[in-house]
Amino acid sequence: MTDTDLGAFRTETRAWLEANCPTEMRDGIRDEETICWGGRNWQFTSDAQKTWLEVMAAKGWTVPTWPVEYGGAGLDRAHDKVLQEELDAIGARWPLQSFGIWMLGPALLAFGSHEQKLQYLPPIARGEVRWCQGYSEPGAGSDLASVQTKAASDGDHYVVNGQKVWTSYADKADCIFALVRTDPDAKKHLGISFLLIDMDTAGVSTKPIRLISGSSPFCETFFDDVRVPKSNVVGTEHRGWDVAKHLLTHEREMISGGGAGLLGTRSLGAVLAEHDGGMDAITRAEALQCEVDQLAIGLTLERYKDQAETGGGVGDASAMLKYEGTELNKRRHELLMSAGGADALEWEGTHAGLAADWLRTKANSIEGGTSEVMLSIISRRILGLPG
Repeated sequence: MTDTDLGAFRTETRAWLEANCPTEMRDGIRDEETICWGGRNWQFTSDAQKTWLEVMAAKGWTVPTWPVEYGGAGLDRAHDKVLQEELDAIGARWPLQSFGIWMLGPALLAFGSHEQKLQYLPPIARGEVRWCQGYSEPGAGSDLASVQTKAASDGDHYVVNGQKVWTSYADKADCIFALVRTDPDAKKHLGISFLLIDMDTAGVSTKPIRLISGSSPFCETFFDDVRVPKSNVVGTEHRGWDVAKHLLTHEREMISGGGAGLLGTRSLGAVLAEHDGGMDAITRAEALQCEVDQLAIGLTLERYKDQAETGGGVGDASAMLKYEGTELNKRRHELLMSAGGADALEWEGTHAGLAADWLRTKANSIEGGTSEVMLSIISRRILGLPG
């Protein structure tokens, strides 16, 4: 690859985006309402949103680094970075956000059979199926390997019974990737399998969980004698912990974004000014520090992605990125609340959503692994400190 090759790709990409990205899709991601999650029952908010997803999926650019045969464009890291830069340059919304893209996809690429990849990855890339994650249970959160949801063998099927909790968007998802115990007699890390389950299967039900913010994406998910084909196991039976760990590095990498995506292409300073009409010197300095820290974590993430180009994810460094991203997200929303003053406490009206978003950031310290667990991983596996 030469600079000339990348330059030509940049020119072609810029021209294609100019011709194909609808004007309405060039205002960045501002809130939940501007995100396209896809799925069997997804209702597009506009014709422009639908068109943008369709043209990007046809190009393979919803998952640009995935192989072409699985719905991607087969881009290497250098070309992918050019694409991201050109999308950012026009303030383009990302056409599709998906746990299938961020988490299940990388796990399937690493552990799935060729048949599973062909079956599941292209629909994810086209936004046709929405996935949720079935990891945490009432008695297995930070100690995830203690999962007790059972999958009993019954011919060429499993019969699944148990409960998951904090299942984000389970009430809207089409399918769930879940950790289930297939060998109850094995040590806790060794008797777990990684299983794909259709949410429309008889015996699957969900119940929303209301949070301090007033609402939330979280749900409880219940399995009552749910029959699932054994062909839906990803990787080796009883060795789902290997798949789970790989997926977690990608989940933590995703969470490490620090909430910047909801600000679109605007700086934190610009968003603060919208709510305050001007900032005092202290608030301005804190906003600038957040912006610098956001750039630093972004560059760090890019460095680790470059090192992990072979597809192994960012590894243990994902704990560091997730922890820093979590803390940064909380700081950014604290600033937004401070700048909004008493108005920021509104639940309806001009400033509606600020307080709810601020309260929601508290969950960042728990989801994807608690901050305490992240610090433990950093100390033991990155810094090499004694236990």
